[in-house]
Amino acid sequence: MFFDLNVPIPSKLGPVSKKGKEKQAAPAFTPAEVDALETKIDLLVHLGYTVIAFTQTVHKKVDSKTHVNVLDAVLGQLKSRPGIVYLKRLNIILDEDSEKGFGLINANIPLCNGYDLISLVPTTHATLSLACLTHTLPSPLTAHIISLPLTLPRLPYHLKHTLIRTALKNGAVFEINYVGALGGENDPLLVDANAAENGPSAKRNWWASAREVVRVTKGKGVIVSGGVVSEADFRAPRDIGNLLTILGLPQDAAHDASTRIPKSLVIRAETRKTYRAVLSEPELVVPPNVLAHLETSSMEVDPPTSVPLKRSHEEGTKESAPLGDGAERSKKKKKKGNKG
Repeated sequence: MFFDLNVPIPSKLGPVSKKGKEKQAAPAFTPAEVDALETKIDLLVHLGYTVIAFTQTVHKKVDSKTHVNVLDAVLGQLKSRPGIVYLKRLNIILDEDSEKGFGLINANIPLCNGYDLISLVPTTHATLSLACLTHTLPSPLTAHIISLPLTLPRLPYHLKHTLIRTALKNGAVFEINYVGALGGENDPLLVDANAAENGPSAKRNWWASAREVVRVTKGKGVIVSGGVVSEADFRAPRDIGNLLTILGLPQDAAHDASTRIPKSLVIRAETRKTYRAVLSEPELVVPPNVLAHLETSSMEVDPPTSVPLKRSHEEGTKESAPLGDGAERSKKKKKKGNKG
């Protein structure tokens, strides 16, 4: 089972009004756009992917007054494929304006519950610290994916071991999008927000930054996704695994980056809908046939006998007899000594 947790979907939303209080209607995708997306999905399925996450990108923060879930309209127009799982992912780009708040507050819990995954793209040191230390803690708004801008000329912050280790301990993962290694086109929203770059220099920047991520994380808690816009940039999971080995990952860790780690991530993300990410107490349910078998087997067991108790009593009396004889002998010796 291979995972691609980043398939960008265009927002198709117009500019926000000046007052910022008018919520736009859900967009409708044209048949041509739906056919193009269906072609991408068919190609991903042909390459071997079974779990696909469609990504909606938001800049600065999530505003419940103006935000619209675009992915609901997309999934409603796609045809179902047996054995293929579709997920919805919310990607938030964080910049200097996002340092005061990302919009991940309790008032927006119903809005965020419409997404299966929440990811953050920090572009400043302050937002990276908040993402690693605060927003990875178990809560209804936990961000389980931290996607770093690897195609920029250089990372806008230093990856400190304490921050990375804390995020990994809280259950978050760091995402590497392989589209930058191919020099392909990134999501236009990321480019407009200065969180990604296109062109030949972006490919060189990606290799340097991706190696730094692997070095700091030591290959733990790293997932690989596509982030691909053009169909020509899609690659098979085995090819991506070979690509990650060049970064310094062992072969088994490179394989887990697209299989085991994303799977545990998706399961862990389901805990956002429980109280403080704590599952309810499990209740044991015994099938009726097993319960009847246990009752009949318990009735056939012979009642316990008192033989072990008698044996232990007899053994106790035998062991205590020498002690009694010794005590009488010591008394006789004392009496003889007193007479002398």
